[in-house]
Amino acid sequence: MTGSLPNFLPSTTSAMTDPFGRTIKYLRVSVTDRCDLRCFYCMSEDMTFLPKSDLLSLEELDRLCSAFIAKGVRKLRLTGGEPLVRRNVMSLVHSLSRHLDTGALDELTLTTNGSQLEKFAADLKDCGVRRINVSLDTLDAAKFRTITRWGDLDKVLRGIEAARTAGLRVKINAVALKNMNEDEIPSLMEWAHSKDMDLTLIEVMPMGEIGEGRIDQYVPLSMLRARLAARYTLTDLDEDTGGPARYVRVSETGGKLGFITPMTHNFCESCNRVRITCTGTLHTCLGHEDASDLRKPLRASPDNDLLSAAIDRAIGLKPKGHDFIIDRRHNRPSVSRHMSVTGG
Repeated sequence: MTGSLPNFLPSTTSAMTDPFGRTIKYLRVSVTDRCDLRCFYCMSEDMTFLPKSDLLSLEELDRLCSAFIAKGVRKLRLTGGEPLVRRNVMSLVHSLSRHLDTGALDELTLTTNGSQLEKFAADLKDCGVRRINVSLDTLDAAKFRTITRWGDLDKVLRGIEAARTAGLRVKINAVALKNMNEDEIPSLMEWAHSKDMDLTLIEVMPMGEIGEGRIDQYVPLSMLRARLAARYTLTDLDEDTGGPARYVRVSETGGKLGFITPMTHNFCESCNRVRITCTGTLHTCLGHEDASDLRKPLRASPDNDLLSAAIDRAIGLKPKGHDFIIDRRHNRPSVSRHMSVTGG
């Protein structure tokens, strides 16, 4: 690992509770908007990325995360873009792992496209990461290249195996895409479960202009679940993972299958998470245009008083739920920012 970051250890303050009584314990932090793939449901092919000067430094990201941990966050997920393409990102992971050692943080994890896992899996495990999410929509190399525009499926599969060999628990996330991978879901599920990996299916989300219509991509998971139920025995699981997925056990495979349905089912009633972009913008809801600038108070003072007050103000404005809808008349996204900017 390269470099080390200063240890920011702010004193513990009161827990964050939103206007609807939900205690915020889960923080997702985008460390970069850049990615080495261009998945067509996430980005346009000719994406314009943020100037590197606009991004928070790794030291600032560490301080920001630590401030949230001091305010009661127990689970921290690093995202992107692709988090592992950020230069020296492992120094941030290593620094944040101290909160696992002190018991202030229950879990440090990340979501990745898997392309860099072959290089970083062992280091992630050494830093206290115990499980990761890997975004993978198909096991067909030609489809994978079409979806990602230039990705190498074999490289991702090698990364997944490196993660499993290192002892990381892997969950596969797959976006259901109309006329692209919807017929492949059973085989993708059986493959994942055969390797003791859970699979979560996700409805395409109307975020950002991507150069084509969302209607052409969208398939409701209620329809896919009905197809699966005709072939497999699905038993609902009463599990609360702190995330939006609803899980079933698949009797024939013994594995767990999740459904994230922002379009067909609003999952906001127990939302305990917020997101921070790589520029220090706090979004309390994925499906709203809300934004609170934390970079300004972060840089305004060496202590965290201004930052803590800004966080409290933002949490006090967290909406009850999102308003995702695919605009069929104008073919516009519900939210203008891309998922790669917000963080997965």
